[in-house]
Amino acid sequence: MVKPKKKVVVIGGGTGTYTTLVGLRKYPIDIAVIVSMTDSGGSNRVIRDEFGLLPTSDLRQAMVALAGKEGEDLLRKLFTYRYSQGTGIAGMTFGNLFMVALTDIMGSQKEAIKETCRLLHVEGSVIPVTYDDAQLVARYDNGKQVMGEHHIDEPDLTTGQHRIVDLEVFPKSKANPEALEAIQNADLIIMGPGDLYTSLLCNLVVGGVAKTVRKSKAKKVFVMNLMTKFGQTTGFTASDYLFELYKYLSGGIIQTILINKPFKLKRNIFKRYREEKAEIVVDDLDFSNQSPKPKVIRADLVSDLIYEKPKGDVLVRSLIRHDPDKLAKALMNLV
Repeated sequence: MVKPKKKVVVIGGGTGTYTTLVGLRKYPIDIAVIVSMTDSGGSNRVIRDEFGLLPTSDLRQAMVALAGKEGEDLLRKLFTYRYSQGTGIAGMTFGNLFMVALTDIMGSQKEAIKETCRLLHVEGSVIPVTYDDAQLVARYDNGKQVMGEHHIDEPDLTTGQHRIVDLEVFPKSKANPEALEAIQNADLIIMGPGDLYTSLLCNLVVGGVAKTVRKSKAKKVFVMNLMTKFGQTTGFTASDYLFELYKYLSGGIIQTILINKPFKLKRNIFKRYREEKAEIVVDDLDFSNQSPKPKVIRADLVSDLIYEKPKGDVLVRSLIRHDPDKLAKALMNLV
């Protein structure tokens, strides 16, 4: 009798989720990724404003990460290719434009997503957290509200100095039933790494998601970020990240926390992060007075590679990232 594969669900979006998926896809597991759908910056702004469609960048990244062997090489490069010139298309990726065109051909963005997964031979399930058109709204400790993920992700200097005290989607949206089913049936649920509010928590504020995560019998793990981000987590320590996650999950249900061991940045990288007002997340986790205690795994998870943006990419990106193989190995030990 063949033993069924373990069901692993990753909740997030962006490069953190991409990194996680690249590592996990090498293991014999059943992967489903629940993808955020509130992006409003860069090419997604064009897709939303000019084409009236839901954002596709996080979907595209997840698809490329899980592309099968037949979908690697040329197709993967093609879907990540970013135009650096051309009026109206500079900054756009081929993959996003492809999915816009396919939506027009198929008559449905939902069908276009499925067909793109088929074309790339995606090994796993890429599931939008919702099909409702909604914007992310953040309220800060000075009372100011900001609408639009891009403006929350890259705030002005004044707004960025304040902490986010509340996050929601407007109008209120319902979760994709496929996303809820995947969470319910999971053996392991992975949250993070990635921008706390605009990649992770933006999924949990979609109607039904946080409640379903709480009720799921799956093991739940949180992968701590390596660096803080100006305007979202300025000055955050590891316990601050966890506090915010618990707030939107309505309780401490995380059984395991993965966090990188203390490390130092090279001088040139430190200088660039200082210019972005970002710093290494300090590990201040202490559960000595808590019961039950979540398990904290401290390991070397950081990649030796330094990310350099391609031409045409105008958004702020992480310079250092988790190593896909190191992270996947640590996660698979939990399975």
